[in-house]
Amino acid sequence: MVVMARLSRPERPDLVFEEEDLPYEEEIMRNQFSVKCWLRYIEFKQGSPKPRLNQLYERALKLLPCSYKLWYRYLKARRAQVKHRCVTDPAYEDVNNCHERAFVFMHKMPRLWLDYCQFLMDQGRVTHTRRTFDRALRALPITQHSRIWPLYLRFLRSHPLPETAVRGYRRFLKLSPESAEEYIEYLKSSDRLDEAAQRLATVVNDERFVSKAGKSNYQLWHELCDLISQNPDKVQSLNVDAIIRGGLTRFTDQLGKLWCSLADYYIRSGHFEKARDVYEEAIRTVMTVRDFTQVFDSYAQFEESMIAAKMETASELGREEEDDVDLELRLARFEQLISRRPLLLNSVLLRQNPHHVHEWHKRVALHQGRPREIINTYTEAVQTVDPFKATGKPHTLWVAFAKFYEDNGQLDDARVILEKATKVNFKQVDDLASVWCQCGELELRHENYDEALRLLRKATALPARRAEYFDGSEPVQNRVYKSLKVWSMLADLEESLGTFQSTKAVYDRILDLRIATPQIVINYAMFLEEHKYFEESFKAYERGISLFKWPNVSDIWSTYLTKFIARYGGRKLERARDLFEQALDGCPPKYAKTLYLLYAQLEEEWGLARHAMAVYERATRAVEPAQQYDMFNIYIKRAAEIYGVTHTRGIYQKAIEVLSDEHAREMCLRFADMECKLGEIDRARAIYSFCSQICDPRTTGAFWQTWKDFEVRHGNEDTVKEMLRIRRSVQATYNTQVNFMASQMLKVSGSATGTVSDLAPGQSGMDDMKLLEQRAEQLAAEAERDQPLRAQSKILFVRSDASREELAELAQQVNPEEIQLGEDEDEDEMDLEPNEVRLEQQSVSAAVFGSLRED
Repeated sequence: MVVMARLSRPERPDLVFEEEDLPYEEEIMRNQFSVKCWLRYIEFKQGSPKPRLNQLYERALKLLPCSYKLWYRYLKARRAQVKHRCVTDPAYEDVNNCHERAFVFMHKMPRLWLDYCQFLMDQGRVTHTRRTFDRALRALPITQHSRIWPLYLRFLRSHPLPETAVRGYRRFLKLSPESAEEYIEYLKSSDRLDEAAQRLATVVNDERFVSKAGKSNYQLWHELCDLISQNPDKVQSLNVDAIIRGGLTRFTDQLGKLWCSLADYYIRSGHFEKARDVYEEAIRTVMTVRDFTQVFDSYAQFEESMIAAKMETASELGREEEDDVDLELRLARFEQLISRRPLLLNSVLLRQNPHHVHEWHKRVALHQGRPREIINTYTEAVQTVDPFKATGKPHTLWVAFAKFYEDNGQLDDARVILEKATKVNFKQVDDLASVWCQCGELELRHENYDEALRLLRKATALPARRAEYFDGSEPVQNRVYKSLKVWSMLADLEESLGTFQSTKAVYDRILDLRIATPQIVINYAMFLEEHKYFEESFKAYERGISLFKWPNVSDIWSTYLTKFIARYGGRKLERARDLFEQALDGCPPKYAKTLYLLYAQLEEEWGLARHAMAVYERATRAVEPAQQYDMFNIYIKRAAEIYGVTHTRGIYQKAIEVLSDEHAREMCLRFADMECKLGEIDRARAIYSFCSQICDPRTTGAFWQTWKDFEVRHGNEDTVKEMLRIRRSVQATYNTQVNFMASQMLKVSGSATGTVSDLAPGQSGMDDMKLLEQRAEQLAAEAERDQPLRAQSKILFVRSDASREELAELAQQVNPEEIQLGEDEDEDEMDLEPNEVRLEQQSVSAAVFGSLRED
């Protein structure tokens, strides 16, 4: 039962409370200035009617008017009470008055100001809201204005009052100038473009400005250019031309866009001729192909739009003669622009690098058919290109300039050009040498041979001040006398047009200057040989050899030795031997083979056989390892032809010791075959036994097959068993080498992919070593199955002292008792018991028994 009571306090006769309120009231009476007590009481009364709750807040605030917590909760509760009512309800005014009473004490609290302003914005009271925002800004310290302005600006943007918003933004920018971009965007949206352009220009010129949106200074410039160029009728307070040209000097890497913006401004303003002048200026000044492409495409599009507009206007109003003339003029201008594009592009590239020789040649080609422009281009090129900065060969410009005059029949002008070219201080001596050679070729083309000789002799004459060829501190005119290109041409002309003495003097001069090449030395010697000066030619070779080292001297030695042998043969054998020894002294192994073979041929034809063998023997040690096998083959062949086959045994033995396993195996087979032919069966068997140590049965089946065939023809049961024993031993030796065994098994495997796991498909989880062990056991089992069986018949033996004729005769006969060991010979032997011997019976002649025949 709810007991209602009325306080008997004279100051509040209308105060009513319930029985449950008594503890809180008593607590309030004891601590009426305690905020916590009041908050507990208010929390308890949250479910009571709104007037009683408001009355309780009013009681608390009367005692504690400066409590932020009470005011905040009270105002929040009052706003929630009128939230769903119409904004014209009088209760809103009561809540507003409540806020006003709160600001008497709480005017420094920005949270209360924000809530009140938001509450007023929801009511739609624009003027009252604006004035409240202004009061809040005046009441709060400036450090807290940043909390008010975002809501204030949102309020200004929410109403179509641009003048009010502009004034508010101007005040805001004084506090936060870095937010200028937001103001500019608002001005653009409200179509106040003139002020937007002014603000944007101010931002662009402020080097300390940092964009909140992360835009660079160039991006802001680009926005400004687009704004002022696309709206020339709305932006009146700025000098557009000066602004964009200022950007051209600052942003040199984006000239194309800025030039297009400036031209677009004049086009939109209706100043078409001025826009055309801007395009022409841009094309003449841009430095990159990208900028040129942008400007040229925009220029061409502008001309097309002008032609289209003119044709549309003429079709609507009717054509007149003046319109036709104007249209033809526009079409001609457009065609000329398109035809100028390659030349304009070439001009851009030359502005990038005016010392680019190839681009100057391309520019001349673009002027094909216009001699005056070609001459002007060549003249400008030779005056502009700095030889020390040139990209390409600058002398080609002078040569092409002279060639142009020559092709047009002006030889004197061509000679003048080339003469001027010889005085240019080129960077490289080769450039000046090429110019002198072109001077000579010019005279040769017009059959002025004496003049050609005179020019080249002048070029090769000693200067007043000599200099080294690579001395960059001296001009090229003082170094050209050492140019091999000029001397080579002079030597060719002397051979064709001069005398023997003059030609010889030129070659001697080349050798004295130490600028000759091996080919020059050979040419000089061949020239002397043609004129029957053989000893002089050999001296030339000697001089050339003294100039060069290996490997450059290789060709000279080869030619010298060949010519000397062809000339003297065996008449000067000791001298030839001395030459070969000199050539081989210090000769690299790469070039030794040819010289040794030539040396051995000399000894075979004109010298002693033992000397030739000694040369071959030296050659096998001196050549590269890759050439040793071929050298041993030649050595063996020549030794067999000269001394006989038996003399080659020592060579074979040395070859087997020196060569690699693969080549040594081939040598062993050839060695054994030779011994077989000589009837030395035991020696051949020993060779096979020695070679077996380097022959893995799994990879060298051909060797083992050859040995088996040999034992079939010449062996017996014991030798066959010994061969198979050796084979098992060798195989076991290779099985212990795990890495080698793995690689060989992978090589033999038909589906090998290069990993050990391929040995057991489908068992990728097994260990690699287990796979190898399984494979080794498998191979061991196969080896046991290959054990030999006892022969079923007798084996044909051959006497070791048989002559060659008997051996040849036996080789042609068919041995009726020859052992037939095929693919399954080992399997057949396994069929016999270990102690079983197969015997055969034959009839014996009666004469054998003599007197015992009757018994």
